[in-house]
Amino acid sequence: MGVTLGPLGRLFSVNKIQKAEEQWRAELSPEQYRVLREKGTERPFTGEYDHSFEPGTYKCAGCGAELFASDAKYDSGCGWPAFSAPADAQAVEEETDSTFGMKRTEVLCAACGGHLGHVFPDGPHPTGLRYCINSAALRHEEA
Repeated sequence: MGVTLGPLGRLFSVNKIQKAEEQWRAELSPEQYRVLREKGTERPFTGEYDHSFEPGTYKCAGCGAELFASDAKYDSGCGWPAFSAPADAQAVEEETDSTFGMKRTEVLCAACGGHLGHVFPDGPHPTGLRYCINSAALRHEEA
């Protein structure tokens, strides 16, 4: 487990979670497994959280790690839930994704390595980022 001081001075820790693929498959719905473990993408405008703006926290559907706060969520019109920043910089990891002949930045859960979506440099101020995240990779916990 790594412990760091996140924004606003709060302690943030990342426990690395490792499970056999059979365990992931047993714990996740088929769509969650496809997105989180096989790097799938849900069809635009079909996800549960695309147009949901209830207060609370968005957690990883695979491991329960806190990923995004509802106050960072906005309607980007892209067809997937969009956030301007993660709950903490240590909550997500980024990797280069060169699939489909494009160069994009993939966003992964730092705790379990699950595929969440992608981040693009066309978001609102102050970050200028749009974290475009699959609903199937998230679980909303009300405030």
